[in-house]
Amino acid sequence: MNIAAISVLAFAMSTDAFAAAVGKGTALVQPRWSEALRTGAIFGVIEATTPMVGWALGSVASDYVKAWDHWIAFVLLMGLGLHMVAGAFKTSEVEVDKPRRHGFWLLVATGFATSIDAMAVGVGLAFLDVNILVVALAIGLTTFAMVTLGVMVGRLLGAVVGRWAEGLGGVLLMGIGSLILFEHLTAV
Repeated sequence: MNIAAISVLAFAMSTDAFAAAVGKGTALVQPRWSEALRTGAIFGVIEATTPMVGWALGSVASDYVKAWDHWIAFVLLMGLGLHMVAGAFKTSEVEVDKPRRHGFWLLVATGFATSIDAMAVGVGLAFLDVNILVVALAIGLTTFAMVTLGVMVGRLLGAVVGRWAEGLGGVLLMGIGSLILFEHLTAV
């Protein structure tokens, strides 16, 4: 996996967290940069950890499914991508009572919920020749930046931007899955 693919994957993995962060930003009364950075750090650490967990789980099974690895990665990424695109079309509820800061455990729960896809991607990556630490670091840092930005964007623009970003992330995941399948099927 080259640097461009890792960058696209990191961006795609961070878009659902960005969408959630926009929602978090809209749910707060004028969030400050300190709250945006705190939220970004929590999401980034979780998003960097989950692909490594998925990779470890997938590595246990990799010897048994080597012949099907590209199909597994394709199906996982396509499924996640379709799920994200579908999520982009869902409407979200508007919170009436806006706090100034979100609780730590609420952010952890939200961060974990948005990182399940990264865990599934980690499982798929176990079947490919990748350095999971580099990929996880890229995902974590990108998520940190995107979530920090998302909280501040939420302050300014509202939840509509977050849904579009989630849809774009889903399309990117489907593209990566298709590219992986294409590379394996056309390899000589």
